[in-house]
Amino acid sequence: MDAKESVFVMPGDLVGTTEEFTAGEGTYIDVGDIHSIGTGYVHIDRNSRVISVLPKTKTPPQLIEGDIVVGSVVNIRESVVLVAIGAIRGKGEREFQMDGPAAIHVSNVRDSFVKSLSQEFAMSDIVKAKVINTQNMRLSTAEASLGVMRASCSRCRTILEKDESKLKCPSCGYIEKRKLSSDYGTGIL
Repeated sequence: MDAKESVFVMPGDLVGTTEEFTAGEGTYIDVGDIHSIGTGYVHIDRNSRVISVLPKTKTPPQLIEGDIVVGSVVNIRESVVLVAIGAIRGKGEREFQMDGPAAIHVSNVRDSFVKSLSQEFAMSDIVKAKVINTQNMRLSTAEASLGVMRASCSRCRTILEKDESKLKCPSCGYIEKRKLSSDYGTGIL
């Protein structure tokens, strides 16, 4: 490691030029100069001539298309279910920023026709979904592994148990239907 690699940099600091290096992670290019995006230490890969900035602190995770998320149903409308996202699979425990709930449109609930969203989801259900659009925060539960992971009885609020393709309340015996995740009741994200 040379003197340049032990340098601690702040956001916006010049770390190199595009004549010398290719911009790597934690950097951006401005008129041929490579600058640091965040705080961290400069790292140079001599073989590939890539200069990066290794972060000193963990940055909040960013949602990208294809991410699997878990959240709670906060509203059900005629053609959309609103979900408050609580976690992103594989992106640690760090809190992330969200400007309101994400939406599961009726066309993204399952591969077949959905007559009524109230038969697929209920308030406070814990849902596993895939991010399909980060601009409009759209989610999908069409895959078999996606859908409701945990649900409460509409009558007595007891956690429902899976009984084949339906859910049954162990307390009052009430039977309900949901778009179930193949992992229902396991807690596996």
